Amino acid sequence: MSEATAPAFSLELSEDVRDVRDWTHGFAADVIRPAAAEWDEREETPWPIIQEAAKIGLYSLDFFANQWLEPSGVGIPVAFEELYWGDPGIALAITGTGLAAVSVAANGTPEQLMEWTPQMFGTAADVRLAAFCSSEPDAGSDVSAIRTRAVYDQAKDEWVLNGTKTWATNGGIADIHVVVASVEPEFGSRGQATFIVPPNTPGLSQGQKFAKHGIRASHTAEVVLDDVRVPGSCLLGGKEKLDERLARAREGRRSKGQAAMKTFEASRPTVGAMAVGCARAAYEYARDYSTQREQFGRPIGDNQGVAFTLAEMATRIDAARLLVWRAAWMARNDKDFDSAQGSMSKLYASETATFVTQNAVRILGGNGYTREYPVERWHRDATIFTIFEGASEIQKLIIGRQITGLPIR
Repeated sequence: MSEATAPAFSLELSEDVRDVRDWTHGFAADVIRPAAAEWDEREETPWPIIQEAAKIGLYSLDFFANQWLEPSGVGIPVAFEELYWGDPGIALAITGTGLAAVSVAANGTPEQLMEWTPQMFGTAADVRLAAFCSSEPDAGSDVSAIRTRAVYDQAKDEWVLNGTKTWATNGGIADIHVVVASVEPEFGSRGQATFIVPPNTPGLSQGQKFAKHGIRASHTAEVVLDDVRVPGSCLLGGKEKLDERLARAREGRRSKGQAAMKTFEASRPTVGAMAVGCARAAYEYARDYSTQREQFGRPIGDNQGVAFTLAEMATRIDAARLLVWRAAWMARNDKDFDSAQGSMSKLYASETATFVTQNAVRILGGNGYTREYPVERWHRDATIFTIFEGASEIQKLIIGRQITGLPIR
């Protein structure tokens, strides 16, 4: 095969992606990381940091859209790795709105996308937030168990929502909530739909705010829906599309997929990138510490036990990043995840984050166990990546089903 006909292959980032990487890294290093310990202790939404991000255009629809549509597909993963390198809690406060926006992009019409996503971010002078509400007290990994009901009031062309959502990032404090609800419970996940709940809609309130082990700068709470009425136009994708899907379910025909899972499929490589950023932060800190900390007259990094651990940490981080980039590239280029590559990226990156942060604590010894050093915070933060948006066990289930073709339970 001649050079002229050989397929192009490159892992070199484009100039635009490198520029965004350096820009977001600068914000993470100069603004996020110095404030991380304070907001972790306060366990409050870091509004000043979000507003600073909005002022420079980092927290904006334009930024998210441009990176999401970046031709190689790695725009978002590269930027998110840098933000989460700064601090996962603050970074999630900045990027949490993106999951709701992804849901609208994955399930909504072009008109809905144009109407609602700008309102999710607001402007630099008037910052807004959005929340994606899927999980429930009895429906976490089991999305088909969602009990929140949506009933259509044909006379008023309104949907009436009732139920309780939990583990919602920005839940209750968001301006716009995107809610997954059951329309036809007997069909499980195939009978679900997603709805926009506009700002100040009566009946929506915040329930319990959770005191968390990690990512404590990110607001996580229950969302209570009590006879919440939304216009028919707030059903993502429209009623005609929903009716067609329900008709297929009634006839026993195969569904083309349901709303919550489409959102998670689109976001899995992104979550993997978050985990890579957290892991990289802990690895770099432990690596530098090992060259400066001396025991028995030499740097601790001169010991094979430490050096070999660092070598494995670095290797796993690189492998995780490559899996994330592959999945993001496949998603951007409409390649089917025929081996569940999206789940692979999320699984391996999240498990890498827990491995790396745990070993970073051990390399620092007693210092690593104190809050004077950031590795204990990264260790607490890393745990969430193995849990939210599909626990590691769920990712293994998805991968196992995909590669065997069997209905693994």
